[in-house]
Amino acid sequence: MNRITSRAPVTRVTVGKAPTLTIDTLAVEEPLEIRVGGTALAITMRTPGNDFDLAAGFLVSEGVIARGDEFMRAMYCAGATDEGLNTYNVLDVLLAPGVAPPDPSLQRAFYTTSSCGLCGKASIDAVRTSSQHAVEHDELVVDPAVLATFPDALREAQAVFEKTGGLHAAALFDGATGEMLVIREDVGRHNAVDKVVGWAVKEDRLPLTGTVLMVSGRASFELTQKASMAGIPVMAAVSAPSSLAIDLATELGVTIVGFLRGQSMVVYSRSDRILGAAPSASTSEPSPDGRATLQLTNELTISEKTASAR
Repeated sequence: MNRITSRAPVTRVTVGKAPTLTIDTLAVEEPLEIRVGGTALAITMRTPGNDFDLAAGFLVSEGVIARGDEFMRAMYCAGATDEGLNTYNVLDVLLAPGVAPPDPSLQRAFYTTSSCGLCGKASIDAVRTSSQHAVEHDELVVDPAVLATFPDALREAQAVFEKTGGLHAAALFDGATGEMLVIREDVGRHNAVDKVVGWAVKEDRLPLTGTVLMVSGRASFELTQKASMAGIPVMAAVSAPSSLAIDLATELGVTIVGFLRGQSMVVYSRSDRILGAAPSASTSEPSPDGRATLQLTNELTISEKTASAR
């Protein structure tokens, strides 16, 4: 049975025309309980598929593991219902010998919604997780012409979004060659990123030096943190970043590129990683609304922020 999409009857309404009854394809959203060594750690709302990647990436984001050899395996748990059936919504992760289990303080008191990767955190301090893969000295420099191809590549590879229009996506690119290494989709943007990072865990590729994380929505604090935890030096988004995301990126040395659409983009932090964006950039006179247009000497233009956040 396909658990990624479902079908539902809908009424399609067009102004000036008679309503029509039809069947629509929806993205599935179901809870996933993640256990480590039999102990429940968190429940997240997600789109089924690549669940083991999601669990592995989540553990990286939480600072439980930092390398591929620390993750042994994951399995779905039978007996998840009163009838003893496997719902494929509960999985248990086995860590490698010698890897410390999650600190009890990490256990989420509440479930994590598909729109919030930080829900259930008990304190502000718990939100900030220290990475074992510092990115500030990553020497990656990305050609903006290569970077500009990533949104279309991401969109073309979104197989489930094409059917439903209801999923976020995250993809990992080689920053030097522009090759897409992996793409994952999910109703939650943070889940999509965790699935990408989890793929890297299983491929034993951490830290992800020299890579670019491309996301389909906005660049938030939590996504910036996830990139840092995986050692990703550059994150690009088709929409806007938040102020806290930029503060964290500046602190950690992560390059944030927002409003990456067509041939334009806005670089918010560590612009030295974008070819031609620094240090020879000069800022023009502010526009009437107070936003400046950045002109680069290689004729790359960082346009004004004309699109609203997705």
